[in-house]
Amino acid sequence: MDPTCIGRLASGWAVMGDPQVLEGYCLLLPDPVVPHLNAMAADAQAAFLTDMARLGQAVQELTGAARINYALFGNLEPALHAHVFPRFETEPAALRTAHPWAYDWARARAFDAARDGPLLVELRRLLLR
Repeated sequence: MDPTCIGRLASGWAVMGDPQVLEGYCLLLPDPVVPHLNAMAADAQAAFLTDMARLGQAVQELTGAARINYALFGNLEPALHAHVFPRFETEPAALRTAHPWAYDWARARAFDAARDGPLLVELRRLLLR
């Protein structure tokens, strides 16, 4: 099993991001894989967006983030996936209001099961009950 896997939600798989560019960064991956949100039926879209919001709420509750940023792209990877970024008041001033790609992803810390595992377990507890 992928060590970043939080678990199966109604619409797909919740995973922690690797790297952890912001502590608690997660993704939602639909199952089955689709190229973009508009390739899904309306009920599947609703389930995916609901799961994305639930994941964001859990991340915010557990990390104490000031807010959550959500991103759906697919320009480089033609498969739907949602980025869930916790944003913190403690971020450097120059980055606090910038998009998450303003961070140096190459220098971001890798997901580490020992360090990030407790958060993953708590996310699993909140989301899979």
